[in-house]
Amino acid sequence: MIKILKNLTVYKWMVAAIFVLVFIQSMSELFLPTLMADIIDKGVVIGDIPYIWKIGGLMLLVSAFSAVASIAVSYYSSKTAMGVGRDIRRKVFKHVESFSMQDFDKIGTASLITRTTNDITQIQQVVIMILRMVLTAPIMFIGGLIMALSKDVKLSLVIVATMPLLVGLIFFVLRKGMPLFKAVQKRIDGLNLVLRENLTGVRVVRAFNREKDEQVRLGKANEELKDVSIKVNKVMAVLMPSMMLIMNITVVGVIWFGGVRIDSSAMQIGDLMAYIQYVMLIMSSLVMASVMFIMIPRAAVSANRINEVLEMVPTFLDEGTLAANKERATLEFVDVSFTYPGAEEQALSAISFKAKAGEVTAIIGGTGAGKTTLVNLIPRFYEVTSGTIRVNGVDIKESSQAEVRSKIGFVPQQALLFSGTIEENIRFGKEDATEEEVTHAAMIAQAEDFIGGMKDGYASVITQGGSNLSGGQKQRLSIARALVRKPDIYVFDDSFSALDYKTDAQLREALVDETKDATVVIVAQRVSTVVDADQIIVLEGGTVAGIGKHKELLENNGVYREIVESQLSEEDIA
Repeated sequence: MIKILKNLTVYKWMVAAIFVLVFIQSMSELFLPTLMADIIDKGVVIGDIPYIWKIGGLMLLVSAFSAVASIAVSYYSSKTAMGVGRDIRRKVFKHVESFSMQDFDKIGTASLITRTTNDITQIQQVVIMILRMVLTAPIMFIGGLIMALSKDVKLSLVIVATMPLLVGLIFFVLRKGMPLFKAVQKRIDGLNLVLRENLTGVRVVRAFNREKDEQVRLGKANEELKDVSIKVNKVMAVLMPSMMLIMNITVVGVIWFGGVRIDSSAMQIGDLMAYIQYVMLIMSSLVMASVMFIMIPRAAVSANRINEVLEMVPTFLDEGTLAANKERATLEFVDVSFTYPGAEEQALSAISFKAKAGEVTAIIGGTGAGKTTLVNLIPRFYEVTSGTIRVNGVDIKESSQAEVRSKIGFVPQQALLFSGTIEENIRFGKEDATEEEVTHAAMIAQAEDFIGGMKDGYASVITQGGSNLSGGQKQRLSIARALVRKPDIYVFDDSFSALDYKTDAQLREALVDETKDATVVIVAQRVSTVVDADQIIVLEGGTVAGIGKHKELLENNGVYREIVESQLSEEDIA
């Protein structure tokens, strides 16, 4: 929690102003009961009307000071808390951007969303409370105690008798509530996970008529959160009524014994009234403290979860900065092996090949052969377990991740578009791309026809995830996004699967001239897509089963021939 609160140092002058204002507010509230006692003892009892007006006016002025200070405290504490929340959220997001895919897998996307939203909101709430109460509570407690003792020392024994009850109650609630707060945040993670999966996979859920099953799954997660939340609220529900009961018993005790003191002329009526007010202030300060003691542990749980993300060292960091290219547009794998974290078997084993500028390297294999895993290693989404990957003759570990990725035009297996216009999505590959470059990339990607058919053309809005486009249209825009970048290496991870054969052929033909100075890596399921490649890498079980051209592999490689025979007729093969 302390690490998170260090973010307040940026707002130190605002915090100092808040503390000054809190002090003014507290002093004003502590002064009012004494003025009230003077009005009763020196004005009402004696019947001195001018004195009542004089002190009454002073009370109004002090109250106004207190009100203005209170409003200012609320405004500046809210402004500070929102600023701290914004800063922490920015830090978390910036740090998460440096995570590798295995780091995301470790924490989980749903949990990261919860930590960036709900957990930071908890921090904001407690910062507001700390700024408003951390100084107010002790000033009101100590000041109220001093002023109460100044009115009557013996009557203060009533407070001494009830204080241990309040303190004991606070610690009891604290001990019971802390584990439950941790459970609540975990349950929120679980609920977010189910919601996210249902929203992103709504088509699959509906296609298989699993709505009722998913409702049951969501209901279970919701029920678990409800049960823990009820337990937390039960503990919290005990606190306020119990504290109010103790406070009221204390006030009754003060009035009882105060009446006895007045009857014996040891105390005046005004002093008793002021004393009751000071007792209420003392008790209120303890209520404030109890609320802080409850909120701070809950926020501490959130702070620990945020710190866990901020302190998490990415699986791999840049070891270099800008390494000079030794070759132009080349990709080389040297004895590369890779194992997913926690997996027992290697996903890739001893992969070696070299792809040169102007060549098309195709990767083909059965499901689970390791095709997507292989191409995910090129932009360093994952770190190789052993071996070396060289881009333009430079080991990718010796160059910064940004530098490596700047040389790659990556088209993922699942086309992902962002909300915005078509033009903005294509420009995502190159922010400063000209209008001509955007239209040229769309033309090569065979996307110009359907873009032209849309009402607003390149200004047409794409909904979240590209849900208003077909699978083939999304793939073509993803390809255009990579083409506009004009990288040294193009990586197409099964990016033509949603295209019909005619569009596929036209696209591959258009790519020949466009990528003649670059290295092209194509992962494909269709034999027709890879048949003209300069070299075809056949993967089986994470290892290279063969490398060569179509005819060569067809004659000498059983794995490749089996794939070809499963897709083409004997006439086509011949």
